[in-house]
Formats: sequence, structure tokens, C-alpha cells
Amino acid sequence: MTPESSPVPPLGGGQLRSALVWQAAAVGTLLQAQQRQAHILLAWQRSMAAIGQDLWDRWVCRFGGGVPLDG
Repeated sequence: MTPESSPVPPLGGGQLRSALVWQAAAVGTLLQAQQRQAHILLAWQRSMAAIGQDLWDRWVCRFGGGVPLDG
């Protein structure tokens, strides 16, 4: 198939730039969404760690014979 008979015309400079800007915006949006998911996961993990530490401190105070060393 020759370039003259191609069903899709070749992109000019402005069209190519527009296509690249659109792709960059789409990829940027996806990266922002993934970053927000990572922040949510980290916040959830921090809260679970705090709950575990609190339960451990309560257990130590009740059955370990005193106040935990970090408290």
C-alpha cells in the first residue's frame, strides 16, 4: 500500500502535537489516580498499625504488669 492510497492521512505537526498532548493528559490522569490509591492504602495501613499498637499496649498494661515502655 502506498502512502497516497492509505485510508488514514499522515499527521501534520499540529495534529501530532494535539495527539501527544491528549496522550500526556490521559497518562497523567491515570498516574494521579494511582497515586491517590497508594495514599489511601498507606493511610489505611497506618490506621491498622495504630490499632494493633493500641491493642498491644492494652494487653501489656493488663497482663504484662505495667505501663508499656513507649507510653
